[in-house]
Amino acid sequence: MKLSQLTSYLESLAPLAYQEDYDNSGLIVGHPDQEINQALVSLDCTEAVVDEAIATGCQVVISHHPIVFKGLKKFNGKTYVERVVEKAIRHNIALYAIHTNLDSVMDGVNAKICDTLGITNTRILTPRHGLLKKLVTFVPVEQAEQVRKALFHAGAGHIGNYSEVSFNAGGTGTFKAGEGSNPYVGEVGMRHSEAEVRIESIYPANLESKIIMALVLAHPYEEVAYDLYSLTNQNQQVGSGMIGELEEAMDEADFLAGIKASMVCKVIRHTALLGRRIKKVAVCGGSGSFLLKHAIAAGADAFITADYKYHEFFDAEGKIVIADIGHFESEQFTQQLLCELIQKKFSNFAIRLTKVNTNPVKYFI
Repeated sequence: MKLSQLTSYLESLAPLAYQEDYDNSGLIVGHPDQEINQALVSLDCTEAVVDEAIATGCQVVISHHPIVFKGLKKFNGKTYVERVVEKAIRHNIALYAIHTNLDSVMDGVNAKICDTLGITNTRILTPRHGLLKKLVTFVPVEQAEQVRKALFHAGAGHIGNYSEVSFNAGGTGTFKAGEGSNPYVGEVGMRHSEAEVRIESIYPANLESKIIMALVLAHPYEEVAYDLYSLTNQNQQVGSGMIGELEEAMDEADFLAGIKASMVCKVIRHTALLGRRIKKVAVCGGSGSFLLKHAIAAGADAFITADYKYHEFFDAEGKIVIADIGHFESEQFTQQLLCELIQKKFSNFAIRLTKVNTNPVKYFI
């Protein structure tokens, strides 16, 4: 298949619009029309991973972390980033990253951590603002249902676990068709009144062009009237971190031991134990210290993340147990998640999980 078929699917699950400003997710090297028949999945895109792709005949490397975060001015092989990009281009291997956009969705990185640890009843810890908009349009009564169906099919009308959500109110629309027009109802030069339905529906802002196209194609009028509104509502399906509950409360030591076993950690850096049982748990794959106050406010007993600095551990202030399990360790199962998602959609496509351990942090035990 074409590379664009694979990347379009991944971006339907984790839209590029959901990545953080500093990020560089998406197709980094390669052409969308490139033919592919197998892909290699890894957490990081290193030179060893590209070598593995070459050796196994993979035409694309899908990594969580982008190999390129900022602009490259020279390609002379002096840095590992330059060498990776050069080698990929030379061997016609596409590089694709799905980073903070996969961190931000309900079924992404943090959901995989929760599944691994048996955390249930999960929700996004800090839902994101500014990702939703509202469409308002006016349709003749007889065509209202066909327009609603088109909007829903294009991705409008989702609120939490509910779909096909809209508000509808009846009214009368008036218009006078001018010279050169071809009105669906009424006559040129005569004001016409038509019983119409006002349809309102919320949609993700990144789907706007698709939503409007669906509206225009399904609407009977030659000139389609519609309004677009920006919303400040939270999108409960998109944001940072995740919080949920263990099936049964655990002693702190047993909880940490369980994390070490399930997440395959060499070591866990943690704050002082508080002598309380652990029931509600917040998680954030990768660097998550910015979410601590939200985890405390949400009533979490423990917060699992990585990359904590020395002084940041003091911020727990005896209110929560911070468990820093390591960046690679917290996100390592993202590789399996990507393989599962791709195999579910493209059952005949060859997908390989890298055999390279890309963790740059080593432990002397």
